Amino acid sequence: MDFSNKVIIITGASSGIGASCALHFAALRAKLSLVARNVDKLRNVAEECEKISGTKPLTIAADISVEEDNARIIQETAERYGTLDVLVNNAGILTLAGCLDNIKIFDQMVATNVRGTYLLTQKAIPYLIETKGNIINVSSVASQSVISPMTAYSMTKAALDMFTKCAALELAPKGSFQSKN
Repeated sequence: MDFSNKVIIITGASSGIGASCALHFAALRAKLSLVARNVDKLRNVAEECEKISGTKPLTIAADISVEEDNARIIQETAERYGTLDVLVNNAGILTLAGCLDNIKIFDQMVATNVRGTYLLTQKAIPYLIETKGNIINVSSVASQSVISPMTAYSMTKAALDMFTKCAALELAPKGSFQSKN
């Protein structure tokens, strides 16, 4: 598969699934915008991607729970590449918290795992409609399993699953958006 003319934003690209996605898409020659909060780890992943593809990815230090950062992610990607083909919503946080824990923990997870993903997707949609692009939302088995004390995390991932289904239904008439579970 050749992604040499495809522009891909990957959030949470500094480690784990996001870093693996970045390396995989680099091997497929995609043009990458790598987004994460941890600048040092993000730089390391970008260097690995460059070794694989020969092309330096755009790195964006950003926190998707900050509304202005979401606008900046899309703006910087558009300025660098002029288009967008794939949005990989991978950024997320996990804090062990149950029903009796501080509501601030819940609010923080909602801000990143749900609201941030929602806002970034909204800003990316005009570009994705133009290219008939795709959105990949990375969820968790915790969205469908009862794991204590992960109530807040499980709730946010279940919300992400429903967002994926609703967005796919809403956006399908505009292009190639699909929901895959």
